[in-house]
Amino acid sequence: MTRDIIDINDFTVLVEESSSKETTIDSCTFDEPVIGVAFYGSGNVDLTVKYGDKKRDFHRTQGIALSFYADEQVEFEHTVSATKPLECIVIATAVRNIEKLPNQEGELFARVLNQLVNPSDHYVEGPNFNMTPEMQIALDQVFNIHYEGRTKMMFFRSQMTALLSHFFGYLSTTKEDTIKDAEREKLYQAKEILIGNLETPPSLTELSRQIGLNSFKLKKNFKELFGVPVFKYLQNERLKKAHDLLRKGDVTIQEAAWQVGYDSLSSFSNAFATKYGFRPSEIKH
Repeated sequence: MTRDIIDINDFTVLVEESSSKETTIDSCTFDEPVIGVAFYGSGNVDLTVKYGDKKRDFHRTQGIALSFYADEQVEFEHTVSATKPLECIVIATAVRNIEKLPNQEGELFARVLNQLVNPSDHYVEGPNFNMTPEMQIALDQVFNIHYEGRTKMMFFRSQMTALLSHFFGYLSTTKEDTIKDAEREKLYQAKEILIGNLETPPSLTELSRQIGLNSFKLKKNFKELFGVPVFKYLQNERLKKAHDLLRKGDVTIQEAAWQVGYDSLSSFSNAFATKYGFRPSEIKH
């Protein structure tokens, strides 16, 4: 379990990363009322929020941004396992600091997240959605920093600013959700099928058949819900898995490429470098 707590101006940033061969519970609370945004990486860890006699369960955390208000009586529990590791960044500020935030950030919080600034319970959930590609890139870069010392902290601060900027930018431009609940479930099913078959994914036609949604709606609504086309999402997941395999040092570059469905080592290396900004051979274990 790795947990770093970093203070940046009036924000507290919590960076958590954990994996376990056995199922374990990681618990977190706050010392005072806060408003925060949690950004979840590729681990797809289970989250349970407990407050009083109430609770809220999240079983699909991979790639989501979740805003919330929580006071001292709220407990956040992550269920970590070998198949569901934890990769999360929380950017939070104490409610007492809202009016003092620089650059009119407090006004932005009050306007966009009014239900959190004026909470009605110990825990209040604000907007949550699948991260945009820009948010995902910023998150990936935080968990794969190659810098050290002051340069690392400078880069880290810039990525926290980027994450919040993309988060509020998305909220200010979001159109009303037009995807029906039944179709949304089918799209999540499609995503799980892709993640479970990275080496030999189904064709678009086969994927449509498996989830019971026609190809046009699959392509259109998948991009609307997850921010990227179907096979761009597949490529991103392939590269994330390959990165994890290489970072652990359990496989060679060629083996990692094969395990995520790349027959050509050069194609794999080029796609990897485009996504992460460095070659697979440059990963530090």
